[in-house]
Amino acid sequence: MTATVTRSWQRFLEVYEPLRPVLYRFCRYLSRSSWDAEDLVQDTLARAFATLGGLTEPPRDRRAWLFRVASNLWIDQLRRRDARSTGAAAAGDDADPAPAGATALRRETREAAGTLLVQLSPQERAAVVLKDAFDLGLDEIAEILSTSVGAVKAALHRGRGKLAEPDPEVTRTPAPGVLDAFCAAFNAHDLDRLTALLLDQVTVEVVGASIQHGAQRARDTVLTGMLFGSQRMAAPADGDPCGIDPRFAQEVLPVPPRLELRFHRGEHLLLSWYAHRDGEFVRAVTRVELSAGGDRIARVRNYYYTPEVIAELCGELDLAWRVNGTFRAR
Repeated sequence: MTATVTRSWQRFLEVYEPLRPVLYRFCRYLSRSSWDAEDLVQDTLARAFATLGGLTEPPRDRRAWLFRVASNLWIDQLRRRDARSTGAAAAGDDADPAPAGATALRRETREAAGTLLVQLSPQERAAVVLKDAFDLGLDEIAEILSTSVGAVKAALHRGRGKLAEPDPEVTRTPAPGVLDAFCAAFNAHDLDRLTALLLDQVTVEVVGASIQHGAQRARDTVLTGMLFGSQRMAAPADGDPCGIDPRFAQEVLPVPPRLELRFHRGEHLLLSWYAHRDGEFVRAVTRVELSAGGDRIARVRNYYYTPEVIAELCGELDLAWRVNGTFRAR
């Protein structure tokens, strides 16, 4: 069964993965965060794969269909987030029953995709992005957002210009000591010291490829790969199950990468510099979340198989970079 699903997934990627760059760009406009955009891309592809089997015929316009899946996922996420916030704020309060017209109002709002909200709504942003960034027609946008052309026009009227707000100023903060210690242990190629900095119940993820739970499991898989995976990159073998595509070796040398701590967009990132015959290049970015006490690492997310994220971040930081493609299980 697993092998059948894997083969189906590979066939799906052969058709839809060429659209990944434009899908990432769309998700990036929606979320305004490279991290959230990558998560949305992953979720969109997974949802599209699960949905495709239930369609009576394949989508006529694959790009527009992916945009619709991404839009629905993103809007649902924001609605759930708003509902949690509203519920938390109202916790303990006595609420009056909903008025008789509330159900009809909710239905009308849903059918109109909520484009008449006072604040910039998710649908307004999606409409502006689809029109101004991708130059789609009003009919196409209405189909993607499952609404009417009139609602799209209203969304465009209200939403234009609101996306141009400048990002807030971010105050640089000192790097937590555990991150300096992590970099030092990594650059000393000391797996034991690296593992000791993790919570026992740590979650370590290679985004788009795998998730590991527990410090020892992380040590044996992801941390070892982060430290010594360049040896396999430099001499890729046919049938290698790690998903490294020989096309992306690009003169890499079989030596451990160097980890560097950088502050960017309000957080401290770990950049993996890989040695090549023609110089050093960033090939991965890692984000970490700390424990409540701030002295251990509770979560690690390694962005190695995320070419759009690597290109965007390194472009903003003006760093030399190379990508590794996307993960393909073999």
